[in-house]
Amino acid sequence: MESEGSEGEDGEEKALPEREEEEEVLAPCPLTEELLKEGLSLLCKTGCGLAHAYVKFEARDKHLTDISLLECFIHLRYVDLSGNKLQDLSPLSNLTHLLWLKVDGNLLTSACMQELPYLQIISFAHNHIEDMEGITHPRLANLSLKGNKIQAALGLSHGKLFSLQTLELRGNKLESTAGLRLPKLKNLYLAQNAIRSLEGLEGLGQLTTLHLRDNQLETLDGFCSSMKCLQYLNLRNNGISSLQEVAKLQVLPMLQALVLLDNPCSGEPSYRLEVLVLLPHLQRLDKELFEPDEQAEANKIRQERQEEAKEAEGSLQGDVNE
Repeated sequence: MESEGSEGEDGEEKALPEREEEEEVLAPCPLTEELLKEGLSLLCKTGCGLAHAYVKFEARDKHLTDISLLECFIHLRYVDLSGNKLQDLSPLSNLTHLLWLKVDGNLLTSACMQELPYLQIISFAHNHIEDMEGITHPRLANLSLKGNKIQAALGLSHGKLFSLQTLELRGNKLESTAGLRLPKLKNLYLAQNAIRSLEGLEGLGQLTTLHLRDNQLETLDGFCSSMKCLQYLNLRNNGISSLQEVAKLQVLPMLQALVLLDNPCSGEPSYRLEVLVLLPHLQRLDKELFEPDEQAEANKIRQERQEEAKEAEGSLQGDVNE
């Protein structure tokens, strides 16, 4: 599921001229009756049960710039328009039965659409989208925005996205996690961004999987005890240099699998053992299960250190009393 690497820091400056150049040479290519007939399939009963209509439409890689013909096909439930040159999705506003939409690899600069009551899955991957405003579909469960140019998640309509469980944002330009207050979210993919700080994570109480690979994290501040369901955390290839940062993950009661490969701290002596001493409930580190002898040794070291800490505290208290 790994996507290609995100663009460099100057990608935003280059993006606008590239897009303008594409717009200049963009020849009109509207959806035709012939392509429409080719793309329609899956004949089903309509909602009233008294008629039949095609509910699936596919037109991939057709260089389309205009899909106005789709406005009348109100019974469509599954639409794939990937690999075209679309900049406007407004003709889909009448498709109130739509369940599944894929528009990867177009020229969209916004994900804003008319609210569609039954839409559950959308993929806007590899467009030119710069923000997350205007996504308000109440039954949306799976949203992909990977490979765009999004710099912040602050435009999310938290009050409307009641059902969102999977959010794919890898390969964007995010510098922070602020704005991702999605209480039902279970899977969050933020790899290949430029994230330096973890903020607003307290609103992710149902999250089970968090991917933060290939970012710029140097500390692990921001995790909190309200993340009581988080089981899998991928921090590969960040800038975490000290294993003391790993101690900040002790607030995650359900954490079972952790990936820290390609961080400076993963080269420290007794790396696996030290991580297990800090996180006794961890079952897997860097995709390798902990063996029973590793767990036993970590338990022994942890107990010894706890006893040493108690002795030191008692000694310090005695000095104070004297």
